[in-house]
Amino acid sequence: MTAADKAVTAAVLVIGNEILSGRTKDVNLGFLAEQLTALGIRLREARVIADLEADIVATVNETRARYDYVFTTGGIGPTHDDITAACVAKAFGVALVLDERAVAVLTRHYQPGQLNEARLRMAHVPAGASLIDNPVSAAPGFQMGNVFVMAGVPSIMQAMFGGLKQRLVGGPAILSRTVSGFIAEGTIAAGLGALQDRYGQLEIGSYPFFRQGRFGASFVLRGTDAAAIAAAAEELRTLIRELGAEPMEAEPL
Repeated sequence: MTAADKAVTAAVLVIGNEILSGRTKDVNLGFLAEQLTALGIRLREARVIADLEADIVATVNETRARYDYVFTTGGIGPTHDDITAACVAKAFGVALVLDERAVAVLTRHYQPGQLNEARLRMAHVPAGASLIDNPVSAAPGFQMGNVFVMAGVPSIMQAMFGGLKQRLVGGPAILSRTVSGFIAEGTIAAGLGALQDRYGQLEIGSYPFFRQGRFGASFVLRGTDAAAIAAAAEELRTLIRELGAEPMEAEPL
């Protein structure tokens, strides 16, 4: 395998008690998964963790050592429970500092007298971090090593990611093909497992559904080899027919 063929991997850390309590429904993970896939970056892990210093520090250190990129959302606002920046600084063993670049951004954004102590909390970043622009509400995120720290509010996070993604270097494009059929997973499981064994370079997933009063499943083939995906998809269609169903290229409504 050449360097150009190496899979580029990532983890997403969703930080916030409000997510774990169910009060806030996370939508950031789905957005990041789609964006990273489009860039040729494989999202290998996602975690939702509480606003607890020890947990955040440990998780940041574990994932930044394991994956090429780590993306965090949440915990960089102006209130006492926004502790992500301080935790990332502790994970990297550096001080949390008042960043003059961030102060300048906030000074331009707020009216005179509005940049109070609470809002200045959002100008503190780990020493040595580079800023991530926030075109929505000004308060920046930051990058520390391979860790990208972003806001939890979806519109702000998405704007931040739009500005930082040119910093990312992806691997080979991740391709996919979906074949569906009104066939029970238990019926096709053995044949599908054998297909996966024959195409070890692909990820073949089975996703059941209930439509039109019938059970079925969609089978998604993912990988970087277009020829292998096409060949596996043809074998899958043949398998579905042999088992008495008609293959479809999309999940039925």
